[in-house]
Amino acid sequence: MTAMTTTAAPAVAAPAGHVGPLATLRQTMTLAWRSLVQVKHNPWELLDLSIQPIMFLLLFTYVFGGAISGSTGDYLQFALPGLLVQNALFYTLSTAIGLNTDITKGVFDRLRSLPIARTAPLSGRIIADTAKQVWAFALLVGFGMVLGFRVETSVLGLLGALALLVVVALAMSWMSVLIGLKASSPEKVQMISFSTMMPLTFTSSALVPSQTFPEWLKVWSDINPVTHLADAIRGLLIGGEVAHASMISLLWAAGFAVVFAPLAIRAFRVRV
Repeated sequence: MTAMTTTAAPAVAAPAGHVGPLATLRQTMTLAWRSLVQVKHNPWELLDLSIQPIMFLLLFTYVFGGAISGSTGDYLQFALPGLLVQNALFYTLSTAIGLNTDITKGVFDRLRSLPIARTAPLSGRIIADTAKQVWAFALLVGFGMVLGFRVETSVLGLLGALALLVVVALAMSWMSVLIGLKASSPEKVQMISFSTMMPLTFTSSALVPSQTFPEWLKVWSDINPVTHLADAIRGLLIGGEVAHASMISLLWAAGFAVVFAPLAIRAFRVRV
């Protein structure tokens, strides 16, 4: 009688329970790079990121410029800083949609089985979209200069405008992240986020002077965070008051981060 020996299969190691700060940073940057590399396989994402801001710039400058400012050149100088703000805030919707898509398609389920920090997929997505914000800013300013826009301050003013815009957009993106985590589908994310960002942008001084608003709307416009951000970016690029508007913008950014970041992180932990 021959004895049969059964060899047990080696157990699969469970994902690590704790990941150190350096490993978390490395994993975050790896997943951020993953999000950026996806553009190579989905060039329509880059086209959307590039064409939409240029389309808005052309439409607002040549359709509304003459009626609002009397000349397209004057309106371009006024409106381009506001369009930078509008584009940055609207692009936070992409963060929410991409996050929701990864969750609903099971990408996060696969990542959760790996020995990586649980926050790495979320922070990686946010960092990648911040890099895309920089690209959109450079593209819009560059194309605006082709049309006749001029930075009337300095290179430091230009870099300051970029830094302020990225900081505020990053803080406000937590609201979009929360929507992306709570909504059941990318379509609902787009509907809810667009319905939130559109009134904020178009009831501000980003695209038209608020002095033309009815009194009740002007009261809201004067406290609208988009108004203060647009005024600060405008001051940094073409001159004017900067300190007060920048301070109010940073306070709004801190408020958005304090309120929405904990809610978004809690929703992330519950959902994934």
